[in-house]
Amino acid sequence: MKPYNQKPLSLAARVMFFVGASVGLSLLLIGILVLNAVERHFAEQDAEEVAVINKAVIDVLRNNNDSNLQLSKALFGAVSGHHGVYYQVRNQQDKVVFESAGANLSIVKDSLRHVTEISAGNLQVWHADDKTFRGVLTHNAIAGHNYLVITAIDIGFHLQFLHKFRLTLWLIMVLTWAVTLLAAWYGVHKAHAPIRRLSNKMGDIQADRLDMRLAPSFVPSELQDLVTSFNHMIGRLEDSFNQLSHFSADIAHELRTPLTNLIIQTQVGLGKSRTLEEYRELLYSNLEEQERLAKMINDILWLAKSDHGLIKLEQTPLDLSDEVSKLFGFFEALAEDKNIVLSLEGQVQQIQGDKAMLRRAISNLLSNAIRYTKSGGSVLVRLKNLSDNEVSLTVENPGPEIPVEHLPYLFDRFYRANPSRSRQGEGAGLGLAIARSIIDAHGGRVEVTSKSDKTAFIIYLPTTIKAIQ
Repeated sequence: MKPYNQKPLSLAARVMFFVGASVGLSLLLIGILVLNAVERHFAEQDAEEVAVINKAVIDVLRNNNDSNLQLSKALFGAVSGHHGVYYQVRNQQDKVVFESAGANLSIVKDSLRHVTEISAGNLQVWHADDKTFRGVLTHNAIAGHNYLVITAIDIGFHLQFLHKFRLTLWLIMVLTWAVTLLAAWYGVHKAHAPIRRLSNKMGDIQADRLDMRLAPSFVPSELQDLVTSFNHMIGRLEDSFNQLSHFSADIAHELRTPLTNLIIQTQVGLGKSRTLEEYRELLYSNLEEQERLAKMINDILWLAKSDHGLIKLEQTPLDLSDEVSKLFGFFEALAEDKNIVLSLEGQVQQIQGDKAMLRRAISNLLSNAIRYTKSGGSVLVRLKNLSDNEVSLTVENPGPEIPVEHLPYLFDRFYRANPSRSRQGEGAGLGLAIARSIIDAHGGRVEVTSKSDKTAFIIYLPTTIKAIQ
């Protein structure tokens, strides 16, 4: 299935579409209601006039029981002062007693229904001889005689007025709709002005100006959250950019030291003829530097894969106390050389995790603790159940307090609390960063605390497979 690549509508177009549709429908509804009201008014007006004519005819029928001739004369003068009115009277033999001139009402006699009460709703409309009539048919019993009376009026004038009124009304509606759309477009254009200014300011932010921030107080309230989020994003970008810059500088620095050692040692070795044993020592020395370079490159590659989510965990049940005991065996010789005691305290429930990775993380913390513990000191690993779903592992060693301003950065790559500390023999400064990446991959977290005589790294780990990301 092909992706949907159609360009989305602009905000102005969306607003204009909504305003145009809603205003258009509103005006259409108002126009229909107004026209219905006017037509209803004319219908009621015609009903009143038809009722008056019908009553006048019935009064004549009621007051004249003479011959048909006299009755016809009386009916001829029954209505006066009305124009465009027509009526026809039929007796009970269905013979036309009287019919107004100008309209042939006989053609609609059979199609009209009898009504007992004349109202706007009972009037019927028909067309004949290029005229439009509105009228009714009534049945009247007067003095023992039955009469059918058809009463109608010519509504051509009303229709002509309605035609002009309808044209005028719709013209007004269209103009109103157009003016409303124009006003809406202008309003949207002005409303977008803060967004355009904001966009221009955002465009001024370059890689060398990541310290710029937008002021939320100078934008409308609807955009303040956007500005705040943008500032946070720029802040994170600035931190990442600075971290990347420092990272590049640190890599160059860390690589320069062993490479310089290799070059110098090789130059010294080639400076004069040497014995086989001297060349052997030179090669061993170079091998140490090469192994250090290889380890540093592998660590950097591992962190790069971790950052891109390429490290896959092999989850197995783990007994942390057993894993710590095995690591104690690995570090035993180093600890004995420095006269340091390794001890384990506590027991925790079994967890799910990648054995090799967790060993590496704990090993980095133990190595770090042994390195900064003075001879005669002790390194304590404490295990604790925090809940059914979480355990903690603390690696604690005595030592000088790490200034609090350094604590948030101890897990950054190549970071050292004491920049003047020699890098020789202390690793590349990636151990804590790798430890944190491993713990993060397991869905846990790692923290560090440092007091006057003690530093502790605390690992929090979930116990269930569901908690592992």
